Amino acid sequence: MSLSDIADSLPPVLRDQPIERVTRGGVEYVVLGTAHVSRTSVEAVDALLAHEPFDAVAVELCDSRAQGMRDPDAFKQMDLFQVIRQGKAGMVAASLVLSSFQKRLAEQYGIQPGAEMKAAMDGADQRALPVWLVDREVGTTLKRAWHSVGFWQRFGLLGGLIASVFERQQIEEVEIEKLKQGDMLESAFSEFASESAPLYRSLIAERDAYMAARLREQAASSGFAAGRRVLVVIGAGHLKGLCELLRTQQDDPSTLAGQLASTPPKARWPKWLAIGLVLAIFAAIGFAFHRNTTLGAAALRDWVLYTGGFSAIGAIIAGAHPLSVLAAFIAAPIKPFRPGIPSGGISAMVEAWVRRPRVADFDTLRDDIGHWRGWWSNRVARTLLNFFLVSLGTIIGEYTAGIHIVKSLF
Repeated sequence: MSLSDIADSLPPVLRDQPIERVTRGGVEYVVLGTAHVSRTSVEAVDALLAHEPFDAVAVELCDSRAQGMRDPDAFKQMDLFQVIRQGKAGMVAASLVLSSFQKRLAEQYGIQPGAEMKAAMDGADQRALPVWLVDREVGTTLKRAWHSVGFWQRFGLLGGLIASVFERQQIEEVEIEKLKQGDMLESAFSEFASESAPLYRSLIAERDAYMAARLREQAASSGFAAGRRVLVVIGAGHLKGLCELLRTQQDDPSTLAGQLASTPPKARWPKWLAIGLVLAIFAAIGFAFHRNTTLGAAALRDWVLYTGGFSAIGAIIAGAHPLSVLAAFIAAPIKPFRPGIPSGGISAMVEAWVRRPRVADFDTLRDDIGHWRGWWSNRVARTLLNFFLVSLGTIIGEYTAGIHIVKSLF
């Protein structure tokens, strides 16, 4: 049967849908490009599953996103203490921002973004078909995107994410068109994805290659041979790139997927710069004591007051409990002698202990973070806010103290 014959035999809802058929290793991959805010895409998934037989269903989801769709309340089990201790506060905050963006879309268009992926998984479950989660873990993608851009571009990304939380107007038409072309992450990062080649590569091109490798890997591990068929449901923005790579990719799929799933090492220069700054400040304090005990004591006092003071101000701005403010003031000056959890982490852990999040805080978290007041009224959001503002205050305090101490020597 020719492709035109196949198209003619399709149900009406499928005839205008972007569908590609790729055969690799005898396995036929029927790739359906979807729009993440379209009821038609949901209907297309259901119709394709009903119209054609498949041996597996692959979706553009990672484990965490799939779990979030299957169990929207799973995040309520989040342990804030572990999140802070493991240095995942930033990733959790970014995920919450993305979920807030999705919620606004759902309110504006009456359909939850990614509903077609949920329909594909549900359809596979109903037919007892295996579900292949072929997208890269969203946390890894965000980390690789973050590391792919320069220092100043990161401020633009942070500003864009923050603005997307507090923007109360309807989402612009251009962003909806991006979603109709099919990628949630690219749309959430707005114009930065289209203007930055490294960012586009991390958000789109690398994931195309990863998903193609994962499809090949899953087919091999499942023992699929000639005659087996897999339905692949992906955003339309990935359709062309994925199909091309599925045809031409020659690297070992497991090796390639492993490389693309790795987190790039952190740049060392910020760490060495921070260490160098602190060593220079303490050298200045030591020189002050050498010149005059009173001058040295004043320099040491300035270090404590500036670092502890700015950190405490960060906690106060975050609306932290007095004990959390005190923890910030104590932790910041001794940061150089206490490697590990930053002062923001210690203050946030005290905040989470003193004001333990209630069930209601988790229930309303996604709603609360969409309004600036919610970051202060919701205990989960306020703990994260406390972490960031205290950490920022510590950095400001270190630089301010250093400048003041050096000036006092001359």
